[in-house]
Amino acid sequence: MLRCGKPRLLPVMCNIPRRRVICAHLRKMPWMCRYLDQFQTAILDLWGLTQHVTPPTRPQSEIKPGMFKPVLTLFLVTLALLGCTESVNRDTPSRILLMGDSLFAVHGMTGQSVANGVERALKEPVVDRAVSGARFVYRLPISGAAGLSIPKQYRAGDWDWVILNGGGNDIFFGCGCGRCARKMDQLISKDGRRGAIPGFASRMRASGAQVIYVGYMRTPGVTSPIEGCADEGDEMDRRAARLAALDRGVHFVPLADLVPHGDRSFHGIDLIHPSTKASAAIGARIARLIAQTEARR
Repeated sequence: MLRCGKPRLLPVMCNIPRRRVICAHLRKMPWMCRYLDQFQTAILDLWGLTQHVTPPTRPQSEIKPGMFKPVLTLFLVTLALLGCTESVNRDTPSRILLMGDSLFAVHGMTGQSVANGVERALKEPVVDRAVSGARFVYRLPISGAAGLSIPKQYRAGDWDWVILNGGGNDIFFGCGCGRCARKMDQLISKDGRRGAIPGFASRMRASGAQVIYVGYMRTPGVTSPIEGCADEGDEMDRRAARLAALDRGVHFVPLADLVPHGDRSFHGIDLIHPSTKASAAIGARIARLIAQTEARR
């Protein structure tokens, strides 16, 4: 599933005679892929948090030459990883496009992401554009174009299905799962008619594609950094369900019931992101909806 797309911010990463050679080598080293997956997810999630934290000022005398090199290196490595989503061109055989945040992106380097699960279940290719740390409302132009803006992950194509998730980073990093009414309305209104998510879904429907919006998993009932976000997750699900009820071509796949109470096997060690088991289960749910919908036609 991991493929270097068109050269974006780091030509040295992807602009080589065989653009996929780096990713092909990574696929042969599962242990390295796992570390890179975890690294990318952690860095981008931390990056999202820093967008809302004002750094302390540092006296000019304390700024030393070269002190920002590690930060720059980390930034460049992260952008290199962003460049390895799938490219889209006229010869792309897939009719299914997947976009979103780390719920979809995690395990992509090891071929065990949600998109991989959909591929295996339907036995057809899925173009995976998801990027860890992505948000629906993201205003920085360069990193947004690299995939941290979910709407900018879109590439024109003859899509029958567009699979979406997102909004979790907007809420977690935007309001800390505290006073989130305004942020949530920005994403999707109570009636499901307005906001960034309905607006983008409407745009996809206008292109002729059917849209699947996927909700978020809940924690297994043990201590988790997102334990306090359950109410926001439930409200997002209610609003997404109302959005789907407005248009027969928009579908909602909830994940609130995916994780049995006390079962940690559906989460990674951070108890936030899905394990490979969960990614496969999510992919199977999405594939089942597609198959059932097409069977009714």
